[in-house]
Amino acid sequence: MTGENREGWGQGADGHTPSAIQWFPGHMTKARRMMESSLKLVDIVVELCDARIPASSRNPEIDRLVGRKPRVLLLNKSDGADEALTRRWLAYYQSQGLPALAADCRSGKGLGGFLPLVRKTLSAELERRAQRGMSGKPIRMMIAGIPNVGKSSLINRLAGSRRAKVEDRPGVTRGRQWVSLEGGIDLLDTPGVLWPKFEDPLVGERLAFTGAVKDDVVDVEYLAMRLVWLLHQEYPALLAGRYGFAPQETEGLEPYDLLCLVGKKRGMVVRGGEVNTERAAITLLDEFRSGKLGRITLEAPPGAAG
Repeated sequence: MTGENREGWGQGADGHTPSAIQWFPGHMTKARRMMESSLKLVDIVVELCDARIPASSRNPEIDRLVGRKPRVLLLNKSDGADEALTRRWLAYYQSQGLPALAADCRSGKGLGGFLPLVRKTLSAELERRAQRGMSGKPIRMMIAGIPNVGKSSLINRLAGSRRAKVEDRPGVTRGRQWVSLEGGIDLLDTPGVLWPKFEDPLVGERLAFTGAVKDDVVDVEYLAMRLVWLLHQEYPALLAGRYGFAPQETEGLEPYDLLCLVGKKRGMVVRGGEVNTERAAITLLDEFRSGKLGRITLEAPPGAAG
Protein backbone atom coordinates (compact mmCIF):
# COMPACT_ATOMS: atom_id res chain seq x y z
CA MET A 1 0.00 0.00 0.00
CA THR A 2 2.99 2.28 -0.29
CA GLY A 3 3.05 4.75 -3.17
CA GLU A 4 6.02 5.28 -5.41
CA ASN A 5 8.55 7.96 -4.55
CA ARG A 6 8.43 11.07 -6.66
CA GLU A 7 11.54 11.31 -8.81
CA GLY A 8 14.45 12.33 -6.61
CA TRP A 9 12.40 12.07 -3.45
CA GLY A 10 13.44 8.66 -2.23
CA GLN A 11 15.96 7.46 0.28
CA GLY A 12 19.18 9.39 -0.04
CA ALA A 13 17.65 12.10 -2.25
CA ASP A 14 19.32 14.78 -0.14
CA GLY A 15 22.38 12.72 0.66
CA HIS A 16 20.88 11.44 3.90
CA THR A 17 18.93 8.38 4.96
CA PRO A 18 15.54 9.19 6.51
CA SER A 19 15.59 8.70 10.25
CA ALA A 20 13.36 5.94 11.62
CA ILE A 21 10.26 7.56 13.12
CA GLN A 22 8.02 5.45 15.35
CA TRP A 23 5.08 6.56 17.51
CA PHE A 24 2.59 4.08 18.93
CA PRO A 25 1.17 5.24 22.28
CA GLY A 26 -0.43 2.64 24.51
CA HIS A 27 -3.96 3.95 23.93
CA MET A 28 -3.67 2.96 20.25
CA THR A 29 -3.62 -0.73 21.14
CA LYS A 30 -6.91 -0.28 22.99
CA ALA A 31 -8.31 1.75 20.10
CA ARG A 32 -7.39 -0.95 17.60
CA ARG A 33 -9.16 -3.59 19.68
CA MET A 34 -12.21 -1.37 20.00
CA MET A 35 -12.29 -0.88 16.24
CA GLU A 36 -12.04 -4.64 15.65
CA SER A 37 -14.87 -5.41 18.08
CA SER A 38 -17.09 -2.70 16.55
CA LEU A 39 -16.90 -3.94 12.97
CA LYS A 40 -19.80 -6.35 13.49
CA LEU A 41 -22.01 -3.37 14.38
CA VAL A 42 -21.61 -1.55 11.04
CA ASP A 43 -22.54 -2.06 7.39
CA ILE A 44 -19.62 -0.21 5.83
CA VAL A 45 -16.25 1.28 6.76
CA VAL A 46 -15.36 4.79 5.63
CA GLU A 47 -11.58 5.02 5.62
CA LEU A 48 -10.02 8.47 5.52
CA CYS A 49 -6.54 9.18 4.22
CA ASP A 50 -4.58 12.38 3.62
CA ALA A 51 -4.68 13.35 -0.07
CA ARG A 52 -1.15 14.75 0.21
CA ILE A 53 0.17 11.28 1.18
CA PRO A 54 -2.58 8.89 0.04
CA ALA A 55 -0.57 5.69 0.56
CA SER A 56 1.50 6.56 3.62
CA SER A 57 -1.56 7.78 5.52
CA ARG A 58 -3.41 4.46 5.17
CA ASN A 59 -2.99 2.04 8.04
CA PRO A 60 -2.12 -1.35 6.46
CA GLU A 61 -3.82 -3.13 9.36
CA ILE A 62 -7.21 -1.80 8.26
CA ASP A 63 -7.17 -4.20 5.30
CA ARG A 64 -6.78 -7.11 7.70
CA LEU A 65 -9.35 -5.81 10.18
CA VAL A 66 -12.03 -4.89 7.65
CA GLY A 67 -11.66 -8.00 5.49
CA ARG A 68 -14.49 -8.26 2.96
CA LYS A 69 -16.80 -5.72 4.61
CA PRO A 70 -17.80 -2.94 2.17
CA ARG A 71 -15.51 0.07 2.31
CA VAL A 72 -15.06 3.48 0.68
CA LEU A 73 -11.92 5.60 0.77
CA LEU A 74 -12.10 9.35 1.29
CA LEU A 75 -9.03 11.35 0.27
CA ASN A 76 -9.37 14.23 2.73
CA LYS A 77 -7.52 17.56 2.68
CA SER A 78 -7.61 17.46 -1.10
CA ASP A 79 -7.73 21.26 -1.20
CA GLY A 80 -4.05 21.18 -0.15
CA ALA A 81 -3.03 18.40 -2.55
CA ASP A 82 -1.76 18.50 -6.12
CA GLU A 83 -4.93 18.22 -8.23
CA ALA A 84 -3.34 16.20 -11.04
CA LEU A 85 -1.91 13.65 -8.62
CA THR A 86 -5.22 13.42 -6.74
CA ARG A 87 -6.96 12.46 -9.98
CA ARG A 88 -4.35 9.76 -10.57
CA TRP A 89 -4.73 8.42 -7.03
CA LEU A 90 -8.52 8.23 -7.41
CA ALA A 91 -8.15 6.34 -10.69
CA TYR A 92 -5.63 4.01 -9.09
CA TYR A 93 -7.78 3.10 -6.08
CA GLN A 94 -10.86 2.66 -8.22
CA SER A 95 -8.86 0.34 -10.50
CA GLN A 96 -8.11 -1.72 -7.38
CA GLY A 97 -11.83 -2.10 -6.68
CA LEU A 98 -11.87 0.43 -3.84
CA PRO A 99 -14.49 3.20 -4.32
CA ALA A 100 -12.75 6.51 -3.67
CA LEU A 101 -13.66 10.17 -3.41
CA ALA A 102 -11.60 13.35 -2.90
CA ALA A 103 -12.96 16.01 -0.55
CA ASP A 104 -12.12 18.58 2.06
CA CYS A 105 -13.98 17.82 5.27
CA ARG A 106 -13.44 21.22 6.89
CA SER A 107 -14.99 23.21 4.03
CA GLY A 108 -17.29 20.46 2.80
CA LYS A 109 -15.98 20.69 -0.76
CA GLY A 110 -16.52 17.40 -2.59
CA LEU A 111 -18.68 15.85 0.13
CA GLY A 112 -21.83 16.13 -1.98
CA GLY A 113 -20.85 12.86 -3.60
CA PHE A 114 -20.09 11.06 -0.34
CA LEU A 115 -23.46 9.62 0.70
CA PRO A 116 -24.38 8.68 -2.91
CA LEU A 117 -21.07 6.77 -3.12
CA VAL A 118 -21.85 5.00 0.17
CA ARG A 119 -25.31 4.01 -1.06
CA LYS A 120 -23.91 2.84 -4.40
CA THR A 121 -21.32 0.71 -2.60
CA LEU A 122 -24.07 -0.79 -0.42
CA SER A 123 -26.58 -1.15 -3.27
CA ALA A 124 -26.80 -4.95 -3.04
CA GLU A 125 -27.38 -4.85 0.73
CA LEU A 126 -29.93 -2.04 0.42
CA GLU A 127 -31.79 -4.01 -2.24
CA ARG A 128 -31.93 -7.06 0.06
CA ARG A 129 -33.33 -4.89 2.84
CA ALA A 130 -35.99 -3.49 0.54
CA GLN A 131 -37.07 -7.00 -0.46
CA ARG A 132 -37.40 -7.92 3.23
CA GLY A 133 -39.38 -4.80 4.09
CA MET A 134 -36.45 -3.32 6.06
CA SER A 135 -35.84 -0.17 3.99
CA GLY A 136 -36.08 2.00 7.09
CA LYS A 137 -33.18 0.32 8.86
CA PRO A 138 -30.36 2.88 9.36
CA ILE A 139 -27.11 2.53 7.46
CA ARG A 140 -24.39 2.19 10.07
CA MET A 141 -20.91 3.24 9.04
CA MET A 142 -17.59 3.28 10.85
CA ILE A 143 -15.28 6.25 10.32
CA ALA A 144 -11.68 5.05 10.45
CA GLY A 145 -8.22 6.44 9.79
CA ILE A 146 -4.94 7.51 11.29
CA PRO A 147 -4.62 10.42 13.78
CA ASN A 148 -5.18 13.94 12.49
CA VAL A 149 -6.65 12.80 9.16
CA GLY A 150 -9.98 14.60 9.62
CA LYS A 151 -12.48 12.03 10.94
CA SER A 152 -14.07 14.46 13.40
CA SER A 153 -14.25 17.16 10.72
CA LEU A 154 -16.13 14.75 8.45
CA ILE A 155 -18.62 13.85 11.18
CA ASN A 156 -19.18 17.48 12.12
CA ARG A 157 -19.68 18.48 8.49
CA LEU A 158 -22.18 15.67 7.88
CA ALA A 159 -23.98 16.31 11.17
CA GLY A 160 -24.08 20.05 10.65
CA SER A 161 -22.66 20.73 14.09
CA ARG A 162 -19.55 20.31 16.19
CA ARG A 163 -20.61 16.91 17.49
CA ALA A 164 -17.07 15.51 17.67
CA LYS A 165 -14.09 17.23 19.23
CA VAL A 166 -11.85 18.70 16.51
CA GLU A 167 -8.25 19.66 17.15
CA ASP A 168 -5.37 19.85 14.70
CA ARG A 169 -3.24 17.43 16.64
CA PRO A 170 -3.16 13.65 16.78
CA GLY A 171 -4.74 11.57 19.50
CA VAL A 172 -7.80 13.63 20.52
CA THR A 173 -10.64 11.18 19.82
CA ARG A 174 -10.34 8.34 22.34
CA GLY A 175 -13.71 6.69 22.96
CA ARG A 176 -16.54 5.20 20.91
CA GLN A 177 -18.92 7.87 19.60
CA TRP A 178 -22.16 7.33 17.66
CA VAL A 179 -23.67 10.22 15.71
CA SER A 180 -27.09 9.97 14.02
CA LEU A 181 -27.73 11.87 10.80
CA GLU A 182 -30.94 12.71 8.98
CA GLY A 183 -31.91 10.21 6.31
CA GLY A 184 -31.26 7.10 8.35
CA ILE A 185 -27.48 7.14 8.79
CA ASP A 186 -25.59 6.33 11.98
CA LEU A 187 -21.88 7.15 12.16
CA LEU A 188 -19.44 5.43 14.50
CA ASP A 189 -16.33 7.50 15.11
CA THR A 190 -13.17 5.66 16.14
CA PRO A 191 -9.89 6.94 17.58
CA GLY A 192 -7.05 7.50 15.14
CA VAL A 193 -4.83 4.44 14.99
CA LEU A 194 -1.30 4.11 13.66
CA TRP A 195 0.47 0.78 13.41
CA PRO A 196 3.25 -0.55 15.67
CA LYS A 197 6.14 -0.26 13.20
CA PHE A 198 6.70 1.70 10.00
CA GLU A 199 8.62 -0.75 7.81
CA ASP A 200 9.54 2.01 5.35
CA PRO A 201 11.25 5.00 7.02
CA LEU A 202 9.84 7.27 4.31
CA VAL A 203 6.31 6.44 5.49
CA GLY A 204 7.10 7.57 9.04
CA GLU A 205 8.73 10.69 7.65
CA ARG A 206 5.73 11.63 5.50
CA LEU A 207 3.39 11.08 8.44
CA ALA A 208 5.59 13.39 10.50
CA PHE A 209 5.53 16.02 7.73
CA THR A 210 1.74 16.18 7.89
CA GLY A 211 1.51 16.09 11.70
CA ALA A 212 0.09 12.57 12.08
CA VAL A 213 3.07 11.86 14.35
CA LYS A 214 3.58 14.25 17.24
CA ASP A 215 6.41 16.75 16.81
CA ASP A 216 7.76 16.03 20.28
CA VAL A 217 8.94 12.57 19.18
CA VAL A 218 10.90 13.82 16.16
CA ASP A 219 13.79 16.19 15.48
CA VAL A 220 11.85 19.06 13.91
CA GLU A 221 14.93 20.72 12.44
CA TYR A 222 16.02 17.54 10.68
CA LEU A 223 12.42 16.93 9.58
CA ALA A 224 12.20 20.45 8.16
CA MET A 225 15.51 20.02 6.33
CA ARG A 226 14.14 16.88 4.68
CA LEU A 227 10.91 18.67 3.76
CA VAL A 228 12.55 21.80 2.38
CA TRP A 229 14.81 19.65 0.22
CA LEU A 230 11.88 17.67 -1.16
CA LEU A 231 9.96 20.86 -1.94
CA HIS A 232 13.06 22.39 -3.53
CA GLN A 233 13.26 19.38 -5.86
CA GLU A 234 9.58 18.98 -6.80
CA TYR A 235 7.81 22.27 -6.06
CA PRO A 236 10.55 24.93 -6.35
CA ALA A 237 8.19 27.62 -7.63
CA LEU A 238 5.85 27.23 -4.64
CA LEU A 239 8.78 27.31 -2.21
CA ALA A 240 10.32 30.36 -3.87
CA GLY A 241 6.99 32.14 -4.07
CA ARG A 242 6.25 31.65 -0.39
CA TYR A 243 9.63 32.72 0.95
CA GLY A 244 10.78 35.14 -1.76
CA PHE A 245 13.75 33.16 -3.03
CA ALA A 246 15.48 34.51 -6.10
CA PRO A 247 16.49 31.71 -8.54
CA GLN A 248 20.21 32.21 -8.00
CA GLU A 249 19.87 32.15 -4.20
CA THR A 250 19.13 28.44 -4.02
CA GLU A 251 21.67 27.13 -6.55
CA GLY A 252 23.87 24.44 -5.01
CA LEU A 253 22.40 24.78 -1.52
CA GLU A 254 22.26 21.81 0.83
CA PRO A 255 19.15 21.13 3.00
CA TYR A 256 20.58 22.96 6.02
CA ASP A 257 21.37 26.00 3.89
CA LEU A 258 17.87 26.00 2.44
CA LEU A 259 16.36 25.96 5.94
CA CYS A 260 18.65 28.82 6.93
CA LEU A 261 17.48 30.74 3.88
CA VAL A 262 13.87 30.28 4.97
CA GLY A 263 14.83 31.71 8.38
CA LYS A 264 16.67 34.66 6.85
CA LYS A 265 13.75 35.53 4.61
CA ARG A 266 11.49 35.55 7.67
CA GLY A 267 13.85 37.67 9.77
CA MET A 268 14.80 34.86 12.15
CA VAL A 269 18.39 36.04 12.51
CA VAL A 270 19.79 36.17 16.03
CA ARG A 271 22.82 37.88 17.55
CA GLY A 272 25.99 37.18 15.58
CA GLY A 273 24.12 36.75 12.30
CA GLU A 274 23.10 33.14 12.92
CA VAL A 275 19.66 31.87 11.94
CA ASN A 276 17.29 30.46 14.51
CA THR A 277 16.80 27.20 12.61
CA GLU A 278 14.34 25.82 15.15
CA ARG A 279 11.95 28.70 14.51
CA ALA A 280 12.49 28.35 10.78
CA ALA A 281 11.73 24.62 10.99
CA ILE A 282 8.52 25.14 12.95
CA THR A 283 7.40 27.83 10.50
CA LEU A 284 8.08 25.68 7.44
CA LEU A 285 6.25 22.67 8.86
CA ASP A 286 3.29 24.74 10.05
CA GLU A 287 2.92 26.46 6.68
CA PHE A 288 3.14 23.19 4.77
CA ARG A 289 0.53 21.57 7.02
CA SER A 290 -1.85 24.51 6.76
CA GLY A 291 -1.58 24.64 2.96
CA LYS A 292 0.07 28.06 2.85
CA LEU A 293 2.83 26.75 0.59
CA GLY A 294 0.32 25.67 -2.05
CA ARG A 295 -1.11 22.39 -3.36
CA ILE A 296 1.46 19.67 -2.74
CA THR A 297 1.40 15.86 -2.90
CA LEU A 298 4.42 13.90 -1.70
CA GLU A 299 3.88 10.55 -3.42
CA ALA A 300 2.53 9.17 -6.68
CA PRO A 301 0.45 6.02 -7.22
CA PRO A 302 2.24 2.75 -8.07
CA GLY A 303 2.94 2.28 -11.73
CA ALA A 304 2.10 5.88 -12.57
CA ALA A 305 4.28 7.59 -15.11
CA GLY A 306 5.44 11.16 -14.80
